[in-house]
Amino acid sequence: MNKNIKHAVAGAVLAMSASAAHAGIVIPAGDWTLDVNGNVNAFANWTKADHAATITGGVAVAKDKAGEDTTQGINTGLLPAWLGFTGKTRQNDTDVEFTISIQPNASNNGSTGDGAAVGSNTLFRQSYVSFGDKSWGSIKLGKDIGIFASDAILNDMTLLGVGGLAGNSGASTTFGGIGTGYIYAAWKGQIAYTTPNMNGFQATVGITNPNQGLTRNILTVDGNTGLNGAHLYQDRFGMEGKASYSFAAEALTGKIWVGGASYKVKGETNSAAASALGTVHEYTADVADIGVNLNAGNAGLTAYYYRGDGVGTTILLGNGFSTAHGKRSSDGGYLQGTYVLPTKTKLGVAYGKSNLDRAAGESASDLVEFNERYTVGLYHPLTKHLNLVAEYNDIESRSHAGAINKNTTGSLGAILFF
Repeated sequence: MNKNIKHAVAGAVLAMSASAAHAGIVIPAGDWTLDVNGNVNAFANWTKADHAATITGGVAVAKDKAGEDTTQGINTGLLPAWLGFTGKTRQNDTDVEFTISIQPNASNNGSTGDGAAVGSNTLFRQSYVSFGDKSWGSIKLGKDIGIFASDAILNDMTLLGVGGLAGNSGASTTFGGIGTGYIYAAWKGQIAYTTPNMNGFQATVGITNPNQGLTRNILTVDGNTGLNGAHLYQDRFGMEGKASYSFAAEALTGKIWVGGASYKVKGETNSAAASALGTVHEYTADVADIGVNLNAGNAGLTAYYYRGDGVGTTILLGNGFSTAHGKRSSDGGYLQGTYVLPTKTKLGVAYGKSNLDRAAGESASDLVEFNERYTVGLYHPLTKHLNLVAEYNDIESRSHAGAINKNTTGSLGAILFF
């Protein structure tokens, strides 16, 4: 199985039996070995919302405009449906690999109907080449999952399920624990170096496209968007890194990791006149995290924590600064326990919370103060490749002005790995 699907299964294995880890469809082709792999998943979701507040950055579902408090949908879960193509070869004492993948999701329940909005259902999250050797490590160039916070999402048991609903039941994928315990790692253009595995220790450092996840205003000096202005030029690449140590001691196995990211943020607040430059704001956003995953017999435990300045919450750099250009601090984490029952069903219980502070001098507003999640899940391996999933999620969002949104979601579905 290639590295990208191993990433997905690494998190998935925490939520089901180890039988989920299996090879894809391997095809010898001359000097190359091709691997076709992926997953298909879909879930029926029933959600009840208790409030109808406006909360900027809140992830809890609110009542609709007509005041109705229940909704339902059939959706792909947190892990997109996946079709990956990987080729591997060894030439001149160098391991060479490429990966290209597409994610054709189950549904888009928008007003135009399933599939009617071109591009809304299909994602393209990977396109990279890597080369290296076990003696000195490897270099990756292209688009892949972000380095910072990737272990947080890959160890989240809702990777096999639903978690949060991303604000409504019609989004292409759900949120899982994103925004309720960790910041989304996202999929980024990057150049990264990974060390060889040194008795369980391994590290990755890289540069990424700048300002991932940040919405920058458009400068239109001649009235034609994008011709003479578009985004302000960014001062440097993003920088991300992580280090981990994996160990095994008799019945206990585990992994400890730390990571961090730094971005130079540069944007513009629109001026009254389209031909004039607005106020340019600039600051450095930094964040660090730490996590641990432990497994002993049928029991598993994952604990994670992050803290940053100017990185916002949910999406990296989202809501990271105030209108007065002050940085906001944020932190959060999650605690997750799992246990494999005699039926081979894995029972999981999790709690996660993400907090966003106000900037210095910033007044209370509809800005989110925290997003909080409770999850109970059952993950059953019906066959070697097919897993049945049932989840219950309880999510609350609260603003700094005291407004509240709450929702509960029950989900039933299945996920197939190949």
